[in-house]
Amino acid sequence: MSGRVFANCMLATMVDGGAPYGLVESGAVAVENGRIAWVGSAIDLPVAFKTWQLTDLGGALVTPALVDCHTHLVFGGDRSREFALRLGGASYEEIARAGGGIRSTVAATRAASDQDLLRSALRRVDDLLADGVAVIEVKSGYGLTIEHEMRMLRVARAIEQHRPVRILTTWLAAHALPPEYADAPDAYIDEVAIPGLRAAQAEGFVDAVDAFCETIGFTPAQVRRVFEAARDLGLPVKLHAEQLSDLKGAVLTAEFGGLSADHLEYLAISDVPRLAEKNVVAVLLPGAFFALRETQLPPIDALRTHGVAMAVATDSNPGSSPMSSLRLAMSMACTLFRLTPEEALAGATRHAARALGLGDEYGSIAPGKRAELAVWDAPHPDFLSYWIGGDLLRGRIAGGDLHER
Repeated sequence: MSGRVFANCMLATMVDGGAPYGLVESGAVAVENGRIAWVGSAIDLPVAFKTWQLTDLGGALVTPALVDCHTHLVFGGDRSREFALRLGGASYEEIARAGGGIRSTVAATRAASDQDLLRSALRRVDDLLADGVAVIEVKSGYGLTIEHEMRMLRVARAIEQHRPVRILTTWLAAHALPPEYADAPDAYIDEVAIPGLRAAQAEGFVDAVDAFCETIGFTPAQVRRVFEAARDLGLPVKLHAEQLSDLKGAVLTAEFGGLSADHLEYLAISDVPRLAEKNVVAVLLPGAFFALRETQLPPIDALRTHGVAMAVATDSNPGSSPMSSLRLAMSMACTLFRLTPEEALAGATRHAARALGLGDEYGSIAPGKRAELAVWDAPHPDFLSYWIGGDLLRGRIAGGDLHER
């Protein structure tokens, strides 16, 4: 029996219950075959592990590697001009209805080569890796044809061949209507979103299914048909819900036992118990709230009171959340949504892993879980949300090895 022990560190295990952050002041982690074999106070390290190779972390803070559970990382072009329009008073809905918004990114994405899409995505992935991220969810939704939606997922999966990160892909063809289906949403669902999902699933490109349930997106009835197709294929669902209005998308997600409902600024307090009952994770996206200068806050107190797990993600995309820092999203979740720093870190680790169906593998430092950890130059876990920007990551523990930056 042999492995490796990482010691002389402060551990934020993020194990639910007990001390805040699951904190172990002078901790040690034993790792074997890429899995955590033991975790606790170094003074309690069992004799069986004392012969293993020892790595001294020099008093560093160690947390689970972060998980970004909602991104749109693969896209062409940018929408910096729309940023200026919004500053001039145009709303997100006005820009979208005038042919901007998602449609402009669709045109740029269709025109870009696979190489261009991958190259630009990797820049954003590198930003996330520098924030200690080990798992990233990537959605389609900027192709809006079967061919281009599948191409987006193919490019997203290729990221793993170039960077040390796990990628999960989500089918989001029901994101917006392309010009060729203007005013024909039901035909688009029947001819692109559902048959494309079946084709993508047959190719092994889909880990989950999402949709944009909104007045400028798709109706609950249309989303229901997509969800029914996903259920027939054995795929989990999630939803962009209640971002701009209350269409009861979160309730629909709960009905289907979805992984998560995301955004939720307009979620009715009376609907929060439905999320709790069905263990649907509430994914908070403060980057979009900030970039769109929204004022309607998600019902954080109600989510907290009912014990709904709250994840935090970047929503990295070219229009409504042009950022690629999960630590910044954590800080925004604290300052804008009034999460505590502990809730923000749980949102980017334990709850984010749950939102991807990976709670048994990632998100906390516990025996049996993957040894995917982030090593920080930070005096306390609070610091990760408190300090805005900067390079705090010292390295990552992945597969049982320490990879220093």
